[in-house]
Amino acid sequence: MRASRLVTLLFTLQRLREATAGELARELEVSERTIYRDVAALSAAGVPLFTEPGRGGGIRLVDGWRTRLDGLTAQEAAALFAVGAPQVLAELGMSAALAGAQAKLLATLPAGMREHARTVAERFHLDAPGWFHTPHQVTQLAAVAEAVWGQQRLRISYRRRTDVVDRTIEPLGVVVKAGTWYLAARSVSGARVDSARSVSGARVDSPDTVLTYRVDRIVAAEPTGEGFTRPDGFDLASWWADATTRFASQMLRVTVRLRLGPRGVKMLSHVTDSDAAAQAIARAGPPDAEGWREVELDVEEIAVAASQLTGLGGEVEALDPPELRTALAAAGAALAERNAPR
Repeated sequence: MRASRLVTLLFTLQRLREATAGELARELEVSERTIYRDVAALSAAGVPLFTEPGRGGGIRLVDGWRTRLDGLTAQEAAALFAVGAPQVLAELGMSAALAGAQAKLLATLPAGMREHARTVAERFHLDAPGWFHTPHQVTQLAAVAEAVWGQQRLRISYRRRTDVVDRTIEPLGVVVKAGTWYLAARSVSGARVDSARSVSGARVDSPDTVLTYRVDRIVAAEPTGEGFTRPDGFDLASWWADATTRFASQMLRVTVRLRLGPRGVKMLSHVTDSDAAAQAIARAGPPDAEGWREVELDVEEIAVAASQLTGLGGEVEALDPPELRTALAAAGAALAERNAPR
């Protein structure tokens, strides 16, 4: 984190040429004491900057000095072109920004590295959503993203399962997973969001509680004209990892025991949660004489598991709990009766 902050501080000073510690602290969302420590670290590393105390003073870079991309390797430069994720950036309205950044980078690279970066870009393309994925209509993504960049409160209308509720929120960051956009935000008004659809499923117990909103469920978003202060130390990537872990533990709360045929083992991830299926197979016992394996699978609930496992047909046998075996037997009988020869 500190290394990234030092680079950001360096480029901020290069852009502004001079600024007060307070201005830099607001720009980087840290304390002034942190700014002074980082300035000392940059100076020790050989960056020619100095501070002027008193009124009208500040932190300055020596006139004419600029950092360069000398340390960028061919692989690092190529990575900037290879992972552009054009669909994601287009939805954020950043396609032009990416093209401009890539053009500037190409202009600074030596000829050999430039050719290598172009070669990778021609041979690798990232298409993030899965197969048969129909993109959700995210009509308010631009408004949400603008509020995130500007740290502005939003008044939103949020569609839940049965109704639409109004909320005033403080948007902290956006995440795209498997083609679906999510918003991390603190709720300023309202008791809770639709926990069945939120990743974290959390209630608003305090003003600092960060909730997850699906952006395609935001039907209207309007800035309130009020700014807000981000929580100290909030890291979007870390928060998202914790939120998804909590969500998985809340959703997959029942364990069932199954016997799977060879084809059932291969197909399990296609009919149930892929991560849960992978863990079940990894923990499975050895095949028996018929090639069948016994597994323990984490599922949301028995009714959901029965619906999913019918997709395996005769390649699955429910061992425990008994109600799952009964549900599969009933589903099989209904299917056989419906499709009996005429």
